[in-house]
Amino acid sequence: MKRTLVLSTLAVASTLALAACGEATDATTSATTSATTSATSTATTIPETTETTTATTEADGEISADHNDADIMFAQMMIPHHQQAVEMSETLLAKEGIPAQVVEFTQGVIDAQGPEIDRMNAMLEGWDQQPVTGDMGEMDHGGMSGMMSQEDITALEEAQGTEAARLYLEQMTAHHEGAVDMARDEVTDGQNPQAIALAEQVIEDQEAEIAQMQQMLTDL
Repeated sequence: MKRTLVLSTLAVASTLALAACGEATDATTSATTSATTSATSTATTIPETTETTTATTEADGEISADHNDADIMFAQMMIPHHQQAVEMSETLLAKEGIPAQVVEFTQGVIDAQGPEIDRMNAMLEGWDQQPVTGDMGEMDHGGMSGMMSQEDITALEEAQGTEAARLYLEQMTAHHEGAVDMARDEVTDGQNPQAIALAEQVIEDQEAEIAQMQQMLTDL
């Protein structure tokens, strides 16, 4: 009787032990499978994101051959427009007694518009057009909204100190307003996606700078 009871007890204990081992094995297998799936998912996601970012960045640097006459005109007119803004800014920076905030703004005009000139010349070359270079004094400014006359440039060259800063800001405000008008025409009539994107950037940047110049004129 006692022996039968002992055997029964051992049998139950063995059954419970086997069940516990089975549950532990299942839990281990489940955890391993989950970790493997997570690692596989992460490994798959990261390369896809990197490839997409790289492709987008490379596409942004390309210039589409798709264009129309409005795109060509935009680049051919905006380049000398920008060149004059750079030359006006360099003229002011060569002077003494210019308020620090105006000096900083003027350098920003050069830093922004110089690369845009290069970009637009690259567009023209990509469309089998001649790049725009040369002396601003030799160019016909007709049709370029906001361009300064030679008399305007001479007045800026002769002004000094705060008066030069004030004249520069007044002239550059009108200059920027002309650039915005030209850029809006490109957004409406252009076809090349990079040229239109650049025109939209010109509008955004120069409208903000117009507001900044108006504030600086108030502060002078």
